[in-house]
Amino acid sequence: MTKTIKPIVRIHNVLTNEIVDREMNDAEFAQYKVDQEEQAIAKSEAKAKEIAKAAILDRIGLTADELKTILG
Repeated sequence: MTKTIKPIVRIHNVLTNEIVDREMNDAEFAQYKVDQEEQAIAKSEAKAKEIAKAAILDRIGLTADELKTILG
């Protein structure tokens, strides 16, 4: 068994019910890496927003639930 470096892509032909598993090609792998980086950035930005929101609420002495109650 060979060790794969790139993720595996599964292709399912619904007409013939043929299933092919293969390593990503170079173009697919490049896009996969870009997508992974974008997801990491989005996750980091979301976490930073949550931290900033929590800091603001702490500064004014409210919990997130109290703010939701005030805002309706």
